Amino acid sequence: MTAQRQERNRRRRRTAFIALLFGAAAAGVDLAAQAATTERLVVDRHTGLAIGGFDPVAYFTDARAMVGQPGFELSEAGAVWRFRNEGNRAFFTAHPEIYGPQFGGYDPTDVARGIAYPGNPRFWLISGQRLFLFGRAESRDAFAVDPVRVLREARQRWPGLKETLAR
Repeated sequence: MTAQRQERNRRRRRTAFIALLFGAAAAGVDLAAQAATTERLVVDRHTGLAIGGFDPVAYFTDARAMVGQPGFELSEAGAVWRFRNEGNRAFFTAHPEIYGPQFGGYDPTDVARGIAYPGNPRFWLISGQRLFLFGRAESRDAFAVDPVRVLREARQRWPGLKETLAR
């Protein structure tokens, strides 16, 4: 291969690589836009599932994130909630304000900053007998250091932030 041809191939590979990076970034932004819904409760817009189909009661009863079963569903607050069993569904039905994620499933550390960033059901923490979902492990860790401060700021900002989200 001639030097010119080699250089041309390198440029094409660089251009393709840059296009791939920009395409991935654009897809990532699109995915983030889908996840960061304009809803007051984080719901997958394609499936209608709240918190990705994870059982909100299992965080309390099993101390871990567990995917709910399609046979144990409940429609509540404009979302479909899934549960591991009938007992968990009954607990949630009786007290959705306790078992449902706080701030509609948005990351409380971001809510404290005035940003509605959806929580990931795999990054969670129970604090003060309430479930909190976080967008990143770093957010969960920052919350765990000073939950009182983060919650104070998040509770101050949540009403205004909630008003910017669709009903």
